[in-house]
Amino acid sequence: MIRAKLLSSDGTQETGGAQLIEQWRATDSGFLWLDIEGELTPQISNLLQSLGCNQLAIKDCMRQRHPPKLEVFNENTFILFRGIASIDDNLSLAPQQVGLWVSDRYLISVHSGLAVSVNHFWEQAPDDNSLSSPAALALQLLHFATGRYLDQILSFEDTLEELEDDLLGDRADEVMIELVTYRSRLQKLLRIFSYHQGMSEQLLHQGTPHLGSGRDQTYHLRRNLFDRCERLHTLCGMYYDICGDLVEGYISLSSYSLNNTMKVLTIITAIFVPLSFLAGLYGMNFRYMPELEWGWGYFGILAVMATVAVSMLIQFRRIKWL
Repeated sequence: MIRAKLLSSDGTQETGGAQLIEQWRATDSGFLWLDIEGELTPQISNLLQSLGCNQLAIKDCMRQRHPPKLEVFNENTFILFRGIASIDDNLSLAPQQVGLWVSDRYLISVHSGLAVSVNHFWEQAPDDNSLSSPAALALQLLHFATGRYLDQILSFEDTLEELEDDLLGDRADEVMIELVTYRSRLQKLLRIFSYHQGMSEQLLHQGTPHLGSGRDQTYHLRRNLFDRCERLHTLCGMYYDICGDLVEGYISLSSYSLNNTMKVLTIITAIFVPLSFLAGLYGMNFRYMPELEWGWGYFGILAVMATVAVSMLIQFRRIKWL
């Protein structure tokens, strides 16, 4: 599906299809927003190339697993952004590639499915500041898309607090499985946010001819985008570390409890080893054993065994094993 929006310098806009491209080319004022949803057919690829889009950038946009990036060309700036097709409260993400070509006179957005961020600004009124220029529209679109990530990441904090409280309860094993799962998903998000942060940092400090540079009129938009991407990267990294700390803490507590159990069993074993030796020694069926003829032999060996056991208990208490 191809739809186009022609925005004039006087604040009016006209919405239609690909036929608006020729109308836009016939005028020197205003800019064109061309939105393409669905697969990039050869006809659409030829259309993009006729508008100055680099062929390799078009191929990158078609690849579903290509990492986000920012690339500057003579006629435009290409942005490949990892958007959201869907994400739930469990941070299970279905990503969506969104490709943007930004020039002084047009913005081209390409996505395979429904893009919430694109539709949000498509429905904006003509006098909205976000539609003032292709650069402003592209930057605010990216800012809105990262905001959707931020809403889910912030809501995850409550889930993390509940898991932390349940970790010492009866659901410890279930919580451990959840924490490991969340840690894996946060790792994937962290990788995405790392790309986004690097891209927004490049936009802020270096800029591009088509999205602005330095402290021009788009500086605050670029600054807001960088701040949001940096916050996402920081929060995701913090929650990833917290999940790891909780997992390691639970393992440490389990190991401590297991060590205490093993220590008790070791003490019991250590006490009964000499007792078992004495019992085995006098349980041998030899005829000529001097102690067997002694009247007090039974009580004597019991006394020796009791003395050995008590002495070992006192020694264990002295070295603070008990």
